[in-house]
Amino acid sequence: MIALVTGASSGIGREIARSLAKHGINVIITARRKDKLDELKSELVDMYKVKVLSIKADLSDEKQVFELYRRVQKYKIDILINNAGFGVYGSFSENSLDRELDMLSVNIRAFHILFKLFLRDFRSRGCGYILNTASAGGFIPGPYFGAYYASKAYVVRLTQAVAEELRREKSGVHLSMLCPGPVETEFSQTASVNFGPMAYSAEKLAEHAVREMFAGKLLITENKFSELMIYGSKLIPDCVMTFFTGLFQDKRGLK
Repeated sequence: MIALVTGASSGIGREIARSLAKHGINVIITARRKDKLDELKSELVDMYKVKVLSIKADLSDEKQVFELYRRVQKYKIDILINNAGFGVYGSFSENSLDRELDMLSVNIRAFHILFKLFLRDFRSRGCGYILNTASAGGFIPGPYFGAYYASKAYVVRLTQAVAEELRREKSGVHLSMLCPGPVETEFSQTASVNFGPMAYSAEKLAEHAVREMFAGKLLITENKFSELMIYGSKLIPDCVMTFFTGLFQDKRGLK
Protein backbone atom coordinates (compact mmCIF):
# COMPACT_ATOMS: atom_id res chain seq x y z
CA MET A 1 0.00 0.00 0.00
CA ILE A 2 1.01 3.63 -0.58
CA ALA A 3 -0.13 6.60 1.48
CA LEU A 4 0.11 10.31 0.78
CA VAL A 5 0.48 12.40 3.94
CA THR A 6 0.15 16.19 3.70
CA GLY A 7 1.54 18.45 6.38
CA ALA A 8 4.08 15.75 7.20
CA SER A 9 7.00 17.89 8.32
CA SER A 10 5.77 18.09 11.92
CA GLY A 11 3.00 17.33 14.37
CA ILE A 12 0.13 15.00 13.58
CA GLY A 13 1.16 14.51 9.96
CA ARG A 14 4.68 13.46 10.88
CA GLU A 15 3.44 11.04 13.53
CA ILE A 16 0.86 9.50 11.19
CA ALA A 17 3.58 8.98 8.58
CA ARG A 18 5.64 7.21 11.24
CA SER A 19 2.69 5.07 12.27
CA LEU A 20 1.93 4.05 8.68
CA ALA A 21 5.60 3.20 8.03
CA LYS A 22 5.65 1.14 11.21
CA HIS A 23 2.83 -0.91 9.68
CA GLY A 24 4.90 -1.48 6.53
CA ILE A 25 3.08 1.05 4.36
CA ASN A 26 5.11 3.07 1.85
CA VAL A 27 4.56 6.80 2.19
CA ILE A 28 4.75 9.97 0.14
CA ILE A 29 5.26 12.89 2.50
CA THR A 30 4.71 16.52 1.61
CA ALA A 31 5.02 19.91 3.30
CA ARG A 32 6.73 23.28 2.79
CA ARG A 33 9.96 22.46 4.66
CA LYS A 34 12.09 20.13 2.56
CA ASP A 35 14.77 19.73 5.24
CA LYS A 36 12.23 18.40 7.74
CA LEU A 37 10.78 16.06 5.12
CA ASP A 38 14.19 14.68 4.25
CA GLU A 39 14.98 14.07 7.93
CA LEU A 40 11.74 12.14 8.29
CA LYS A 41 12.40 10.22 5.09
CA SER A 42 15.80 9.04 6.32
CA GLU A 43 14.31 8.00 9.65
CA LEU A 44 11.46 5.98 8.09
CA VAL A 45 13.69 4.26 5.56
CA ASP A 46 16.29 3.35 8.19
CA MET A 47 13.87 2.21 10.89
CA TYR A 48 11.08 0.55 8.91
CA LYS A 49 12.66 -0.27 5.52
CA VAL A 50 9.74 1.25 3.63
CA LYS A 51 9.85 3.31 0.45
CA VAL A 52 9.49 7.05 1.06
CA LEU A 53 9.18 9.94 -1.39
CA SER A 54 9.35 13.52 -0.11
CA ILE A 55 7.79 16.36 -2.10
CA LYS A 56 8.11 20.01 -1.17
CA ALA A 57 4.81 21.84 -1.71
CA ASP A 58 3.14 24.96 -0.35
CA LEU A 59 -0.54 24.08 -0.30
CA SER A 60 -1.58 27.71 0.18
CA ASP A 61 -0.71 28.00 -3.53
CA GLU A 62 -3.50 26.35 -5.52
CA LYS A 63 -1.22 25.62 -8.46
CA GLN A 64 1.07 23.59 -6.23
CA VAL A 65 -1.91 21.63 -4.91
CA PHE A 66 -2.83 20.51 -8.42
CA GLU A 67 0.84 19.88 -9.24
CA LEU A 68 1.16 17.65 -6.16
CA TYR A 69 -1.81 15.59 -7.31
CA ARG A 70 -0.38 15.33 -10.82
CA ARG A 71 3.01 14.17 -9.53
CA VAL A 72 1.67 11.36 -7.37
CA GLN A 73 -1.04 10.02 -9.69
CA LYS A 74 1.30 7.44 -11.21
CA TYR A 75 1.81 5.79 -7.80
CA LYS A 76 -1.87 4.80 -7.43
CA ILE A 77 -2.28 6.07 -3.89
CA ASP A 78 -4.28 3.80 -1.56
CA ILE A 79 -4.50 6.14 1.45
CA LEU A 80 -4.89 9.91 1.61
CA ILE A 81 -4.04 11.56 4.93
CA ASN A 82 -5.49 15.01 4.19
CA ASN A 83 -3.81 16.67 7.14
CA ALA A 84 -2.15 19.97 6.16
CA GLY A 85 -3.46 22.97 8.05
CA PHE A 86 -2.69 25.68 10.59
CA GLY A 87 -4.46 28.20 12.81
CA VAL A 88 -4.41 31.93 13.51
CA TYR A 89 -5.16 32.96 17.09
CA GLY A 90 -6.35 36.36 18.25
CA SER A 91 -9.10 38.92 17.85
CA PHE A 92 -10.74 38.55 14.43
CA SER A 93 -10.68 42.31 13.82
CA GLU A 94 -6.97 42.54 14.62
CA ASN A 95 -5.54 39.39 13.02
CA SER A 96 -3.60 39.64 9.76
CA LEU A 97 -5.97 39.26 6.81
CA ASP A 98 -3.19 37.87 4.61
CA ARG A 99 -2.33 35.26 7.22
CA GLU A 100 -5.96 34.24 7.56
CA LEU A 101 -6.41 33.97 3.80
CA ASP A 102 -3.35 31.71 3.60
CA MET A 103 -4.88 29.59 6.36
CA LEU A 104 -8.19 29.31 4.50
CA SER A 105 -6.34 28.40 1.31
CA VAL A 106 -4.71 25.46 3.09
CA ASN A 107 -7.48 24.43 5.50
CA ILE A 108 -10.33 24.67 2.98
CA ARG A 109 -9.25 25.05 -0.66
CA ALA A 110 -6.30 22.61 -0.64
CA PHE A 111 -8.24 20.20 1.56
CA HIS A 112 -11.23 20.35 -0.80
CA ILE A 113 -9.18 19.89 -3.97
CA LEU A 114 -7.24 16.88 -2.73
CA PHE A 115 -10.33 15.33 -1.14
CA LYS A 116 -12.30 15.52 -4.38
CA LEU A 117 -9.54 14.40 -6.74
CA PHE A 118 -8.46 11.39 -4.69
CA LEU A 119 -12.04 10.44 -3.87
CA ARG A 120 -12.76 10.26 -7.60
CA ASP A 121 -9.76 7.98 -8.09
CA PHE A 122 -10.71 5.76 -5.16
CA ARG A 123 -14.36 5.49 -6.23
CA SER A 124 -13.36 4.43 -9.71
CA ARG A 125 -11.26 1.63 -8.19
CA GLY A 126 -13.84 0.78 -5.54
CA CYS A 127 -11.41 1.01 -2.62
CA GLY A 128 -9.18 3.34 -0.64
CA TYR A 129 -8.91 5.18 2.68
CA ILE A 130 -9.22 8.91 3.28
CA LEU A 131 -8.51 10.51 6.65
CA ASN A 132 -9.38 14.23 6.82
CA THR A 133 -7.88 16.10 9.77
CA ALA A 134 -10.55 18.32 11.29
CA SER A 135 -10.82 19.37 14.95
CA ALA A 136 -13.13 19.12 17.92
CA GLY A 137 -13.32 22.89 17.42
CA GLY A 138 -15.11 22.26 14.13
CA PHE A 139 -18.28 21.52 16.11
CA ILE A 140 -18.41 24.78 18.10
CA PRO A 141 -17.95 28.56 17.66
CA GLY A 142 -14.46 29.64 18.68
CA PRO A 143 -13.94 33.22 19.80
CA TYR A 144 -10.27 34.27 19.34
CA PHE A 145 -9.86 31.28 17.01
CA GLY A 146 -12.91 32.04 14.91
CA ALA A 147 -11.59 31.61 11.38
CA TYR A 148 -9.72 28.42 12.28
CA TYR A 149 -12.73 26.82 13.97
CA ALA A 150 -14.90 27.84 11.01
CA SER A 151 -12.43 26.29 8.56
CA LYS A 152 -12.55 23.01 10.48
CA ALA A 153 -16.35 23.15 10.55
CA TYR A 154 -16.10 23.04 6.75
CA VAL A 155 -13.96 19.89 6.97
CA VAL A 156 -16.41 18.28 9.40
CA ARG A 157 -19.58 19.00 7.44
CA LEU A 158 -18.17 18.10 4.06
CA THR A 159 -16.74 14.84 5.38
CA GLN A 160 -20.04 13.93 7.01
CA ALA A 161 -21.97 14.67 3.82
CA VAL A 162 -19.64 12.70 1.57
CA ALA A 163 -19.61 9.78 4.02
CA GLU A 164 -23.38 9.54 3.64
CA GLU A 165 -23.07 9.62 -0.16
CA LEU A 166 -20.56 6.77 -0.01
CA ARG A 167 -22.79 4.80 2.37
CA ARG A 168 -25.78 5.15 0.05
CA GLU A 169 -23.85 3.86 -2.93
CA LYS A 170 -22.30 1.04 -0.85
CA SER A 171 -18.84 2.22 -1.83
CA GLY A 172 -15.68 0.37 -0.85
CA VAL A 173 -14.00 3.70 -0.06
CA HIS A 174 -13.48 4.26 3.68
CA LEU A 175 -13.77 7.85 4.94
CA SER A 176 -12.73 9.13 8.37
CA MET A 177 -12.24 12.49 10.05
CA LEU A 178 -9.83 13.10 12.90
CA CYS A 179 -11.27 15.59 15.42
CA PRO A 180 -8.82 16.05 18.29
CA GLY A 181 -8.67 18.68 20.98
CA PRO A 182 -5.32 20.34 21.85
CA VAL A 183 -2.33 18.29 20.70
CA GLU A 184 1.41 18.66 21.40
CA THR A 185 2.65 19.96 18.04
CA GLU A 186 4.19 23.05 16.43
CA PHE A 187 0.62 24.19 15.77
CA SER A 188 0.60 26.18 19.01
CA GLN A 189 3.73 28.16 18.06
CA THR A 190 2.40 28.83 14.56
CA ALA A 191 -0.93 30.02 15.94
CA SER A 192 0.69 31.92 18.88
CA VAL A 193 -1.42 30.03 21.38
CA ASN A 194 -0.66 28.15 24.59
CA PHE A 195 -2.46 24.83 25.10
CA GLY A 196 -0.76 24.10 28.43
CA PRO A 197 -1.05 20.70 30.14
CA MET A 198 -4.25 19.83 28.25
CA ALA A 199 -2.31 19.02 25.08
CA TYR A 200 -2.41 15.37 24.04
CA SER A 201 0.52 13.37 22.67
CA ALA A 202 0.72 13.57 18.87
CA GLU A 203 2.36 10.13 18.76
CA LYS A 204 -0.46 8.46 20.68
CA LEU A 205 -3.06 10.32 18.64
CA ALA A 206 -1.50 9.17 15.37
CA GLU A 207 -1.42 5.51 16.40
CA HIS A 208 -5.04 5.73 17.50
CA ALA A 209 -6.08 7.52 14.30
CA VAL A 210 -4.48 4.95 12.02
CA ARG A 211 -6.10 2.05 13.87
CA GLU A 212 -9.52 3.70 13.80
CA MET A 213 -9.16 4.63 10.12
CA PHE A 214 -8.46 1.02 9.14
CA ALA A 215 -11.41 -0.04 11.33
CA GLY A 216 -13.65 2.17 9.18
CA LYS A 217 -14.66 4.64 11.91
CA LEU A 218 -15.97 7.97 10.64
CA LEU A 219 -15.43 10.19 13.71
CA ILE A 220 -12.07 9.77 15.43
CA THR A 221 -11.17 11.61 18.65
CA GLU A 222 -8.29 11.12 21.06
CA ASN A 223 -10.01 11.01 24.45
CA LYS A 224 -13.29 11.22 26.34
CA PHE A 225 -12.91 14.98 26.91
CA SER A 226 -12.99 15.69 23.18
CA GLU A 227 -15.89 13.30 22.72
CA LEU A 228 -17.84 15.06 25.46
CA MET A 229 -17.09 18.45 23.90
CA ILE A 230 -18.34 17.26 20.51
CA TYR A 231 -21.48 15.61 21.77
CA GLY A 232 -22.07 18.40 24.28
CA SER A 233 -22.11 20.88 21.39
CA LYS A 234 -25.30 19.21 20.20
CA LEU A 235 -27.03 19.69 23.55
CA ILE A 236 -25.76 23.08 24.78
CA PRO A 237 -27.16 26.23 23.10
CA ASP A 238 -24.66 28.00 20.84
CA CYS A 239 -24.80 31.20 22.87
CA VAL A 240 -23.76 29.35 26.02
CA MET A 241 -21.06 27.36 24.23
CA THR A 242 -19.70 30.53 22.63
CA PHE A 243 -19.56 32.36 25.96
CA PHE A 244 -17.58 29.67 27.77
CA THR A 245 -15.35 28.95 24.77
CA GLY A 246 -14.52 32.65 24.63
CA LEU A 247 -13.55 32.66 28.31
CA PHE A 248 -11.33 29.64 27.79
CA GLN A 249 -9.71 30.83 24.55
CA ASP A 250 -9.00 34.33 25.84
CA LYS A 251 -6.45 32.89 28.26
CA ARG A 252 -4.54 30.87 25.67
CA GLY A 253 -2.45 33.54 24.01
CA LEU A 254 1.32 33.16 24.26
CA LYS A 255 2.81 35.77 26.58
